[in-house]
Amino acid sequence: MISAPTPRRSRRPRPVAASCAPGSSITTAGGRSSGRSTGSGRAGFCSASGIEGAGLPQAGPTAHLSGVRPPHRRQTETLFVTAFHNLHTHGFVRAAAVAPRLRVADPAFNVAETIAMAREAAAQGASLVLFPELGLSAYAIDDLLQQSALLEAVEQAVARLLAESRDLAPVLFVGAPVRVGGRLFNTALAIHRGRLLAAWPKSYLPSYREFYEKRHFATGLGAVPPTLHLAGQEAPFGTDILLRATDLPDLTIHVEICEDVWAPVPPSTAAALAGATVLLNLSASNVTVGKSAYRHALCQVHSARCVAAYLYSAAGNGESSTDLAWDGQAMIYENGTLLAEAPRFAREAAPILADLDLERLQQERLRMTSFGDAADFNPPSRPFRTVGFALAPDTESDLGLMRPLSRFPFVPDDDARLSELCYEAYNIQSYGLRQRLESTGIKRLVIGVSGGLDSTQALLVAAHAFDTLGLPRSGILAYTLPAFATTARTKSNAWALMKALGVSAAEIDMTPASLQMLRDIGHPFAEGEPVHDVTFENVQAGARTSLLFRLANHHDALVLGTGDLSELALGWATYGVGDHMSHYNVNASVPKTLIQHLIRWVAESGAFGEAAKPVLLDILATEISPELVPGAGEDGPAQKTEDFVGPYALQDFTLFYTTRFGMRPSKVAFLAWHAWHDVAAGAWPPHTPPDKRIAYDLPVIARWLRVFVRRFFATSQFKRSALPNGPKVSSGGSLSPRGDWRAPSDASPAAWLADLDRIPVARD
Repeated sequence: MISAPTPRRSRRPRPVAASCAPGSSITTAGGRSSGRSTGSGRAGFCSASGIEGAGLPQAGPTAHLSGVRPPHRRQTETLFVTAFHNLHTHGFVRAAAVAPRLRVADPAFNVAETIAMAREAAAQGASLVLFPELGLSAYAIDDLLQQSALLEAVEQAVARLLAESRDLAPVLFVGAPVRVGGRLFNTALAIHRGRLLAAWPKSYLPSYREFYEKRHFATGLGAVPPTLHLAGQEAPFGTDILLRATDLPDLTIHVEICEDVWAPVPPSTAAALAGATVLLNLSASNVTVGKSAYRHALCQVHSARCVAAYLYSAAGNGESSTDLAWDGQAMIYENGTLLAEAPRFAREAAPILADLDLERLQQERLRMTSFGDAADFNPPSRPFRTVGFALAPDTESDLGLMRPLSRFPFVPDDDARLSELCYEAYNIQSYGLRQRLESTGIKRLVIGVSGGLDSTQALLVAAHAFDTLGLPRSGILAYTLPAFATTARTKSNAWALMKALGVSAAEIDMTPASLQMLRDIGHPFAEGEPVHDVTFENVQAGARTSLLFRLANHHDALVLGTGDLSELALGWATYGVGDHMSHYNVNASVPKTLIQHLIRWVAESGAFGEAAKPVLLDILATEISPELVPGAGEDGPAQKTEDFVGPYALQDFTLFYTTRFGMRPSKVAFLAWHAWHDVAAGAWPPHTPPDKRIAYDLPVIARWLRVFVRRFFATSQFKRSALPNGPKVSSGGSLSPRGDWRAPSDASPAAWLADLDRIPVARD
């Protein structure tokens, strides 16, 4: 039986280790904002010869799940190719977080360490660098915060940082005690290219247990001055500030400080509803046993609830240990997913970096209509002020990709997560089938078993459902239905599997019925001509399905469908009276790559007995084929599905990012290249055979992406508009018209095909 996996702690990714125009502008925004920059958009790629397009698109970086390409600036031969390989082209921005080494109450030393870490992050392509709370003075200095000498030294440190930042590309976010309007504020400063862009005071001042901040600071929630004057510069001041890049679409930043995210309603919640996509938290946060996990929970859930990126950096090495200890925890989340995390208690400081997908965040907000409703019905107490600035990121270099990026987005790449997913997937499929059987009062199933992946998975689910319901497996009426092209290997595997599972097994040769129909319609194959056209193939598929339905009528049973999500996306199914149709399809939301791992998982776990294991493993090793065209005596099938529709590994990758996130083909290609071009980079799902660990270069990726676009958008929607019922299994979605995907059957694919031409090698 399929048992629940052992509870586990969530796995976190390993830590991963441009010139800007000066000036800024301030606008006042109302309660709700789209969060989109008014600067240049992603107009298209330009070539050195100046083909159409309004200039290089702006965006930000990305990275790889299990192995990060080291950032580098590789100049390619043409601007067109360079633009494609640049992460900003595809809606990413690279962010860093770091806790520098510091000395207690020594601003001169602390600013020197801050500058060193800023330069290190800049050298790795960062556009944003986050530092801890009160990092220029140190946090745990108590009444020293009210000493004039200390505060003047802090201002001198700010002046030095402003001067040293003139030749640094990223925006720096540093913490300092700052005097404004006769009061002292715990403040976050945004510094860029020698300019003080904005400053945010801390809203919620903890004054409980070990914290005494109200003794020293004023809250930023009150009537604070709208501007501050510091180190010879003036900048907007307040919690109501959004920092927006005018030349990087979707980059809108809000800053809060430590306790703010621990409060019931963090200030960044209103900021996100007003359009902020990147939320920063400068923190001190002394460490206690178990506190790290709580911080993770806060940042993870808050980033998910706000559909935003959330960066967090806590104080570390060098903070006062008079009464407390510090671990330097830094992390980067994006919509609930951990992208990077620093090693805690590190002696040597180093920035962590991750590429934030700003475009994906905006797409999620557009799709999640409740997000917009929340913005409408929860206006801020006062309108946000928007400070515009020009980031001017590097748009010509290959900066690599720094973010978790799995080759198999439907399949986890570690044992614990894979076991949990497989357990859930089987039970979701089984629940759907059980509910259908119970609601109809029917106690038998009819299923065609080919010896291939899909019918194997459906049969395993049926066995699990019957076991759970307490029904005998003899009520599963399984039939193998050989025809003109059935191979001995698949037929023997079908029989071996049916016997191993103890279902009612039978064989009906479909050759006579198929040949009769070919004769009836006057097909040349019936006269001995070797014509193996689509009619020849569909006669066999239709005959099988028609027979299964009549068997269901005869035995008072349901026909269990077997076709999977990948086939539905590619239109690789015979419409109507064919494998497209059934009474209920448990595989309709399960992609081919996940089915392979589900079968491998139950085989390795022995969930269906030792007799089933060798059969299941041999089915996994069998070439994927519909077996509808007879071969010329060779051992394997004459048809190889992936020769027609492309490698399912690539097509499932494309399917996930197309339907789940609405990504354009050129961005999917960019991600696919980073995921697939190097066999040695990154982790593979457990038990992936060595011969399945292959790489794909950009020409191959582009070729099969074009096939996907044509089949998905141009030719197969009518099949998806008439799907039988089946449960949604994965977050990648369902293509049921009653579920995640609804589209007209006669839509033009022109926009997607045109975007393919933005890939340097996509033209054919």
